[in-house]
Amino acid sequence: MSKLGPTSVIFDLDGTLVDSEPNYYEAGRQVLAEYGVPGYTWADHERYVGISTLETVGIWKREYGLAASVEEVFDAKNRRYLELARAATPAYPEMRKFVELLATEGVPMAVASGSSPEAIEAILAGTGLGAFLHTVVSADEVERGKPAPDVFLEAARRLGAAPADCVVLEDAAPGAAAAHAAGMRCIAVPYVAAQADAPEFATASLLLRGGQAEFTARAAYDWLTRSSGTS
Repeated sequence: MSKLGPTSVIFDLDGTLVDSEPNYYEAGRQVLAEYGVPGYTWADHERYVGISTLETVGIWKREYGLAASVEEVFDAKNRRYLELARAATPAYPEMRKFVELLATEGVPMAVASGSSPEAIEAILAGTGLGAFLHTVVSADEVERGKPAPDVFLEAARRLGAAPADCVVLEDAAPGAAAAHAAGMRCIAVPYVAAQADAPEFATASLLLRGGQAEFTARAAYDWLTRSSGTS
């Protein structure tokens, strides 16, 4: 067992471990333009941070009156995103340090993401984080995406961990809600600073209002040590 006792750590991927949102935005902008919806902005994109691509496309279908099927647009967006993700998706330096520190301490870790299995695999391989993060759950593999707790509960099951012993790192309100619903502690690192006051983040055990700029591997590890009751 690690120095943190039974604690396991579950990471969201997009906006938490890696800065992939610009690629998601660009994929969405390009695909919507191809389907006759120009002018998709970053502000438009921010509304969908934290929910799955499938749910996002379903909303687009209704809001923009897309003639194409949800499946067709979903496939097009995933293809475009994968092209962009494979080209470049940067990992947040302090998050990388945190993963490496936890690995050194033998802490069980998992990734639980709304992205497709292919996208998760591409990013973990491209960033090198896959060397440390072997347990991976995509929302495509469970019945309900975030804010439902399914993806986190499945990650805990695969780790052999009790939900109460799990700590989730999340950047988005739906993810914080999912962690709370799963009965897990949450370190919230808001990607969209304006969303830090969202009621979902109020359930987090630790809220870093400054987002990634405020997150450090050492401070997060020290908080885990204190909150896990180990010395």
